[in-house]
Amino acid sequence: MNTKLLLPIVIFASLSWATVSAQDAAVATPLREAQQARFSLPETDDDLEGSGPFRRQPWFQNVWRERRTMFTHNAEHSNGAVVFLGDSITQGWGDDFKGDFASVKKANRGISGDTTRGMLYRLEEDVLELNPVGVVILAGTNDLEEGATPETIASNMRLIVAKIRERHQSIPIVLCQVFPSSESKRRPSVMIKKLNELYQSIAREERNITILDTWTLFADEKGDAKPEEFPDLLHPNKAGYQKWALALQPIFATLGFVETEEEPFEVEPGFELLFNGKDLTGWGYRATPEAKRKGIVRAAANPNSPVWVIVPEGVSFEEQAETPDGRYVAKNGRLVVTTPREGRKIQQLWSTKSFDGDFELRLEFRATPNADSGVFIREPQLQCRDYVLAGPYKELKSYKPQLWNTMTVIVKEGVAHCKCNDEVIESAMNVPASGPIGLEGDRGQIEYRRIRIKKL
Repeated sequence: MNTKLLLPIVIFASLSWATVSAQDAAVATPLREAQQARFSLPETDDDLEGSGPFRRQPWFQNVWRERRTMFTHNAEHSNGAVVFLGDSITQGWGDDFKGDFASVKKANRGISGDTTRGMLYRLEEDVLELNPVGVVILAGTNDLEEGATPETIASNMRLIVAKIRERHQSIPIVLCQVFPSSESKRRPSVMIKKLNELYQSIAREERNITILDTWTLFADEKGDAKPEEFPDLLHPNKAGYQKWALALQPIFATLGFVETEEEPFEVEPGFELLFNGKDLTGWGYRATPEAKRKGIVRAAANPNSPVWVIVPEGVSFEEQAETPDGRYVAKNGRLVVTTPREGRKIQQLWSTKSFDGDFELRLEFRATPNADSGVFIREPQLQCRDYVLAGPYKELKSYKPQLWNTMTVIVKEGVAHCKCNDEVIESAMNVPASGPIGLEGDRGQIEYRRIRIKKL
């Protein structure tokens, strides 16, 4: 009896489902066709912006249509996001970015196989219409595989940057250096290095572009990808994506995307804070000595010399959040030495107080890949860098790349004993009897926090 009662219900439900499915299919077919037409690739290069390869292989056309159709579906949700523009390496991070940057609103606009010309073609709709708060770009490796020259690829990147600037004058752009690959992948290191040099020149000419050294981060001694991070010598695995995320974290903090509040910290008894975490009170530029000026002028004759900043007269930055040139910035408890557009730009910020006698200096620092800075102990410089890549202390076992590290300097009777994470880096560095504390900027971004000193 129960079976007879249930039978019509089951049949009715099946018929109803079939009817709805047919209706959906009838509606979906023209919608699908319309989307396919909308996102079909142009048949020729005629009237396309840029130059170089624009892929049209059947597999690529399918990926292009599927990805761009999905982009339209999540466009509203992605409005005001940090947008990642790229190819399969970006797409492979996933639309959830494998849980990285969980607090950041972000949108993945990577398409497997895409070239810089393809990205230029879809930039307006896929990126700019989202009103992004920032754009992260990794592009160019597929152009190399297709035989494009670094100059051609860089010219497309200039157009991408210019187009972003037309719509959003001050939007920050993080331009990642092209990852290393392999000659066997038709992506030789010599071509990648040349392309990355040209990307640096783009940053030199434009404001609000930060170059992130993701080539040195991943390259082996030959300049190729490491199999343990790039199993196919092209696409990163989980370990590779984790390193990319860590490399971006300090930049995102400086741009205000993450770490938007100062972490609580209690100063130890007897210590005095040299940096209040809010502004540059107690810090300034010192006038460049005449003898040093002459040396800088001589060095400038070499085209490969880094940019040196000459300070005509000393200035302090009381209650200022950043220096007028934007090189040193106080933000959420961090004193940031920002990435120079020139690639290398040597500059120094000094405490306005001098310190004599014996003392202990403590601070924490974090560096982007291959970043180079220094802490001046009255006058001599203690190298403070991304030690693993930039040295000189490459054998440190406790250094944490792209994370916070502690530095301790104890000065007794004119000799400094220095440690990083409790490992000795300098056992006997001679220092003058009196002088200020200085922070140098050179290459990449360095952040300092919790800078404090105690008289002994």
